[in-house]
Amino acid sequence: MIETVLVPVDRGDPADRAFEFALERYPDANVTVLYVISPAEARYLTGNETRFRPKFDEAVEEATAFLDEYVERGKQADVTVEADYTMSYEGGRTARAILDYLDDHSFNHIVMGSHGRRGTARIMLGSVAEKVVRQAEIPVTVVR
Repeated sequence: MIETVLVPVDRGDPADRAFEFALERYPDANVTVLYVISPAEARYLTGNETRFRPKFDEAVEEATAFLDEYVERGKQADVTVEADYTMSYEGGRTARAILDYLDDHSFNHIVMGSHGRRGTARIMLGSVAEKVVRQAEIPVTVVR
């Protein structure tokens, strides 16, 4: 039985579809939505935190407001949804941030969205979902 589900989200449609899938497929699970804040988004540089602190705080406030929408949607569907954010310190390595988050928390399953890019676009852009699927130690469902 799947009791805890992690749903990494961003501001794209695939993440939204993944969230809806998780609500429908695992209505009795505790669902956690995770947003990864990138250094560019927060204009935060390790080693000079005070200079960029106001922008970082703003990015956290925006992420929290964004995640609160998912929590509210969970309430409407009568599903327990928690929200959290993490920081991608390695130049926007979102997959690494998700995997690091998994190391620090206990989940039974991951549901995440994918754009389903192929060919050159996939090679050039990489795939967060693919990296998580390959490296996660728990099952991952990819929703397109």
